[in-house]
Amino acid sequence: MSESHIDTQALGEQVVGVLKTIFDPEIPVDIYELGLIYDVFVNEDADVKILMTLTTPNCPVAETLPLEVEEKIKSIDMVNSAEVEITFDPPWTQDLMSEAAKLELGFL
Repeated sequence: MSESHIDTQALGEQVVGVLKTIFDPEIPVDIYELGLIYDVFVNEDADVKILMTLTTPNCPVAETLPLEVEEKIKSIDMVNSAEVEITFDPPWTQDLMSEAAKLELGFL
């Protein structure tokens, strides 16, 4: 293990913390609690890859939201690079929302 070894778990938690500050403009819940983030990958070079979806393929923020996610992740000091991949497989459903998001939106 080299001295430049990073704590990928700690960085991953920091990335999630940043994701929780990004909101879908149409829904008053952050994208993490909405279930739009499918996976966060962090390697030992501090490269971050986010696998995410949108509420619909025609989502009004389809162009801007992934860029916002990428820019905010890149702004974390320890992050070397950030890449956001959009997928619609599996498609997003309300079942992917956290209990907190469902409560906030009145689904519980």
